[in-house]
Amino acid sequence: MIRALGMMSGTSLDGVDAAMIDTDGVRIAGFGDSAFHAFGDNESAVLHAGLGLWPDAPQVPEVAGLVHAAHADLARQFPDAQLIGFHGQTLAHDPRGRGTHQAGDGAALARATDRPVVWDFRSEDVRQGGEGAPLVPFFHWACANWAVGQGHLPPAPVAFLNLGGVGNISWVDPTAPAPEAPGAAWPSTPGLRMRR
Repeated sequence: MIRALGMMSGTSLDGVDAAMIDTDGVRIAGFGDSAFHAFGDNESAVLHAGLGLWPDAPQVPEVAGLVHAAHADLARQFPDAQLIGFHGQTLAHDPRGRGTHQAGDGAALARATDRPVVWDFRSEDVRQGGEGAPLVPFFHWACANWAVGQGHLPPAPVAFLNLGGVGNISWVDPTAPAPEAPGAAWPSTPGLRMRR
């Protein structure tokens, strides 16, 4: 089992959410603490000014610096995390055109926290023809599988509705042997990088 910390700053630009899980990399064994770093007015202004920008824009380093600082500060509240999942802040997303751009650097966050960081989830998914949310159905499958095992859900397919800055639905069959099994989760296209 590994203690994994997931962190996300979404398109709502309200702050960074963090939550800990115990996992073997496929199934959830338990849930840990969670925390939230709210963006202040100045931080929100910098992030809003970065929306729609691609990596070559001169404002991107300031946005990336803010994203790194907020995530690193929040990660320090979880000293027992063995691995960090880092989404970065989506600034531009055009999956059928130019691609996708998240401000943030997993290698820099790994150096700042002295822990391995899994990151850049969206880029590879978009390159493989996905919409840029490759982990959502896998995580939803793991949540449903855990809930069935705990007796909180019947062993039947379930849909998750994720409403944020963008809404999406994933359908999962928690009785499938693994999230990548045929028919276990939709939609899904794996793709991520890990840096230490």
